[in-house]
Amino acid sequence: MSKIPAHIIDDIMQTSRIEEVIGEFVNLKRAGSNLKGLSPFTDEKTPSFVVSPAKQIFKCFSTSKGGSVVTFLMEKEHFSYPEALRWLADRYGIQIPEDEPTTAEEIAAITERESLYIINEFAKEHFLNNLQNSDEGKAIALSYFEERGFRKDIIQKFQLGYCLNSGNDFTTVALAKGYKLEYLEKVGLVKTKEERHFDFFRGRVIFPIHSVSGRVLGFGGRTLITDKKVAKYFNSPESIIYNKSEILYGLHFAKGDIVKYDNCFLCEGYTDVISMYQAGIQNVVSSSGTSLTKDQIKLIRRYTQNITILFDGDPAGIKASFRGIDLILEEGMNVKVVLFPEGEDPDSFSKKSSSTELDDYIKSSTQDFISFKTAILLKDSNNDPIKRAELIREIVHSVALIPDQITRSVYLQQIAVKFDISEQIISNELIKLRKNVIAKQLQEPEIREIPVEKQVESYQQIEKLDTHEISLHDEFNLIRLMVKYGTRVVQTEQLGEDGKSMVVETSVIELIFHELDKDELTFSHPLYSKVYSLFAEGLAEKQLLSTQYLKRLEDQEIVKFVSDIESNDYELSTKWLSNYNIETRTEGDRLNEAIKNSILGFKSFKIETKIREIRLKLEDVENLTDTEMMELLAEQMVYERIKIVFADKLGRIILR
Repeated sequence: MSKIPAHIIDDIMQTSRIEEVIGEFVNLKRAGSNLKGLSPFTDEKTPSFVVSPAKQIFKCFSTSKGGSVVTFLMEKEHFSYPEALRWLADRYGIQIPEDEPTTAEEIAAITERESLYIINEFAKEHFLNNLQNSDEGKAIALSYFEERGFRKDIIQKFQLGYCLNSGNDFTTVALAKGYKLEYLEKVGLVKTKEERHFDFFRGRVIFPIHSVSGRVLGFGGRTLITDKKVAKYFNSPESIIYNKSEILYGLHFAKGDIVKYDNCFLCEGYTDVISMYQAGIQNVVSSSGTSLTKDQIKLIRRYTQNITILFDGDPAGIKASFRGIDLILEEGMNVKVVLFPEGEDPDSFSKKSSSTELDDYIKSSTQDFISFKTAILLKDSNNDPIKRAELIREIVHSVALIPDQITRSVYLQQIAVKFDISEQIISNELIKLRKNVIAKQLQEPEIREIPVEKQVESYQQIEKLDTHEISLHDEFNLIRLMVKYGTRVVQTEQLGEDGKSMVVETSVIELIFHELDKDELTFSHPLYSKVYSLFAEGLAEKQLLSTQYLKRLEDQEIVKFVSDIESNDYELSTKWLSNYNIETRTEGDRLNEAIKNSILGFKSFKIETKIREIRLKLEDVENLTDTEMMELLAEQMVYERIKIVFADKLGRIILR
C-alpha cells in the first residue's frame, strides 16, 4: 500500500472535524467551549470524555487516551494510521491518488486484522453482485426479499446479498483473487473438510453486520429452505474483528436518529430492523438473536440514556427478556417496553401498517417496565397471595438494581400505589435487596485507603524523589513549553558584538534550543528526546513546528503527548479582573519567567549531576594522583560557584 502524500494528509486533517467524527461514536453534549460524553473505551456512568473543537483534540480522563481525530479512529476502530486517514478521506470526499491492494503480495503485507476487513468487504460485494446480477440470485434471493416487502433502495442500503448454492462459488473466486485460505477460514466464510473447501453460507441470503463506522465485521445468513434439520440462521464465528456480544445490528445506520430522538428501539432480528427502518422508524437496532449483553447496552448508552424494547407476542420469549431489562436498569438507563399483538413482531406488524399507524401504535403502547412486568406476571398468579408476593418481590428486585437513589424512590412510590401496599414495607424490602446488590458489587477488588502514616505532603514526596524523576520533571517542563508556546515570539537579552547587552526577539523554540545547544545538553527521556529532535530538525530547515504539525504525525505517541499538553491548558475567566479586580495571570502572561525557570531547573540538575560525579571520583582517593585530585576539586569549585550565580547569569553558563 503506497504512502499517502503529505499534502493530502494536510488536506484530510484540515477538513476533518473531530466533533463530527467522534459524534458518530459518542453522544456528545456541550460543556462550555468543549463537548463531553461517556468514554467509548471503558465503562463509566459519569462523562469524562472531552472533545475540544477549537483544538481538534480529544481526551479520555478515564483511560488517559487522547490525541487527534486520527488517534481516535486508531484507538476505537483499531485502524492503522493509513487506514484512519483513508476513512476520513472517504467521509469528507477527499481523493487519495492510489489504488487498493489487489495482488497476493500486497494483501500478505497488510496486518491480519486489515486482511480480514478486506476479505469481508470483498465478500459483501460478491454476495451483493450475486443477488442483483446472477440468475440464481435474482430468481431465489431477490424475489424472497421482495416478497418480504423490502424496497430495492432498502436492500441496497443494508447491502443485502446472496451466496450461491453451488457449494464453493465464493471460495473459488476468493482464492483466485489471492486471498489467503487461512484468513477466509478465520472470518468463517470458508470451511474445510477432508481437504475440500466449501462456502459456509451457501444457499443463504446474506445480512452484512457493520461496525459503528460502517466496516463489515461479519455476516448473518438465512436459509431459504424449510427443512427443520437445517438451522434457520448462521452467523459468522467470532474473530479478532467480530465479537457478537459487543455489536448491535443496524447501529451504523441508526446512530444519528438515536441521538436525534434521544431514544433507541431494540428488537430481536435482522428483518425487524430493516422493516422498521423502511417504515420510517430509523433509530432501531437488534441484538441479532443473541441475549442482550452489558457491552451492547453500553454501546447504546454512548448515544442515549433511553431504550425502548420491542417485544413480539411470544409469552415464553417475553419472560426470557426480563434479564435484559434488569441489565439495562443496572447500567443506570431508562427502559420502556412495547408489546406487539400476539403472533406479530416488529417485522410483520410494520408490513401491515402504514408509517403513521406504526408510529401511533408504538406511542400508545409504550409502557414502563413495572407495568409491563406486572401485566405479564399477574397472568400466572391466579390471585394466589404467595405468587402475588413473589411478583412484588420480583419487581422490587429490578428497582433495587437502579444505581440512582431518586429514581429508585420514584419507582418505590409507584409500586406501593399499584399494589395498594405500605410504602414502608416496599422500602424495607428495597433496602434489603439493595444491600445484596451492593454486596455483589463489592466482590470486586476494593480501593483501599492509604494509611495515615504513609500519607506525606507534596514537599516531602518531592524531597524523596530520586534524581531520575527530578530530571524527567525538568525535561518535561522544557518540552511542554516548546510544544505549547513554541512559535510564540518572546524578548530576551543577548550580548552584541560590541559586548553590550541588547534586547532581541526570538521564538520560544529557538530560545530554548539555543540555551541547550550551546552547552550540548540532551534529554534522557526517549519521548522528550524524540520531540526535541523534531524541533531541531525543523530549525535546521528554518521551520518552527506548530502543535498542528505535531498532531498530524503518524507517530501516535507524539500525537497523544501533544494532545495531553493541550488538554491540560485551562483558561481562567476574565471576569475575575472585570468583576472583582483580581488579576489572574496565566503562564502565557509570564512566559519569559516560565522559560527562564524551566531552563534554570534543567541546567541546575545537570550541574548537580556533574558535582555528584566529581564527588564520586574524589572518593576513590587511592587511585587518584595529586594532580588529578586538584583538577577535580577545581572543577567542583567552578560548578559550585555556578550554582550560586545561576539566577543572575542564566544563559551564560558553559557546562562543557
